[in-house]
Amino acid sequence: MLPTSAGPFSGDGLISLIHGLLDEAKAEETVAIDLKGKSSLADQMVVTQGRSNRHVASIADRVVQGLKDAGAGKPRVEGMNTADWVLIDAGDVILHIFRPEVRAFYNLEKMWSADRPEERLVV
Repeated sequence: MLPTSAGPFSGDGLISLIHGLLDEAKAEETVAIDLKGKSSLADQMVVTQGRSNRHVASIADRVVQGLKDAGAGKPRVEGMNTADWVLIDAGDVILHIFRPEVRAFYNLEKMWSADRPEERLVV
């Protein structure tokens, strides 16, 4: 896991690095979702897509290598074997890279962007 202390690769520095890497890899329809106060998993979630399995895998490879090259650590990666949906856990930022059809099916943006009602304790 990446350090959570303030530094060039936490918070805004990490999200800026990831956005730059996604632009270089020609990722499409990138959306950032603020998770602060919604989840303890990460501060930000980024959802993006590639045109095909090969493009999704290429984007994921570029991001992982770019994070390593920048000294931001080695993120955990899931889903590279099929490259329909690749998840990259970079500590403060979780990145989802989809094929368009898979992204439409799971629709993570709707799930995480919606204002969720306060949770209530059932007594």
